[in-house]
Amino acid sequence: MSSRLAGRIALITGAATGIGRASAELFAREGARIVLFGLGGPALDDAASAAGGTAVHGDVTNEADIAAAIGTCGERLDIVLNAAGLIIPDEPETVMDETWTTMFDVKLTGTMRVCRATLPLLRQRGGAIVNIASVAAFNSSPDSVSYATSKAAVVSYTRSLAFAHGGDGIRANAVAPGWVRTPMSEHEMRLLAEKKGSTPEDEFRVLRERIALRRIAEPSEIASCCLFLASNEASFITGAVLIADGGGRAPTQSWAV
Repeated sequence: MSSRLAGRIALITGAATGIGRASAELFAREGARIVLFGLGGPALDDAASAAGGTAVHGDVTNEADIAAAIGTCGERLDIVLNAAGLIIPDEPETVMDETWTTMFDVKLTGTMRVCRATLPLLRQRGGAIVNIASVAAFNSSPDSVSYATSKAAVVSYTRSLAFAHGGDGIRANAVAPGWVRTPMSEHEMRLLAEKKGSTPEDEFRVLRERIALRRIAEPSEIASCCLFLASNEASFITGAVLIADGGGRAPTQSWAV
């Protein structure tokens, strides 16, 4: 294993499960000291143990919790990965104000608050911000309108960060995953299966038919994308969106299974 992040300190939100946890473990293997921040309860503690990092229990929508997480990082910070998330299916005509507000509070405002609070530390030596967006930001998503819209806003916000703080030596990029086998996607498939009278595996099978690589990503694969953008290998990349969807936007028709 290489040491692409040797000596660096990384703050990862949404680190209890999925992409956040996989990234914490990978970043740690690459030499970084990890602060894992989120609402995962025992799962966050378990993830911190697996990564050899420090768990800070808190909410990305709460500025006091964010300050506590940043304080745990110490006097400097090199990498911020915003991976906190949730999914609430909704449609344009029936979306509830509460759902819309909750989604934006976590996905967009939480990301903004973490970035805003960490910029002074990142500015000291230059650093990297990686925000988890989604291909839903670019695809039509009539059954997850608040999720898709908030992810599109994350893309725009990330680009604003990049251009505002490039002169400070801070790079800001986004990763836009397609379907990834995480607890959140499994929950979404359970809801869809209940609605259609099928099974979650049936729904995952339908998804695979629409993807060029004909499979669902593993969290570790998206973590590798995050590692690239956080490392010196991406030293001249900022304001970019790395789409990692297995070619899910490419096909014009499904394959038969």
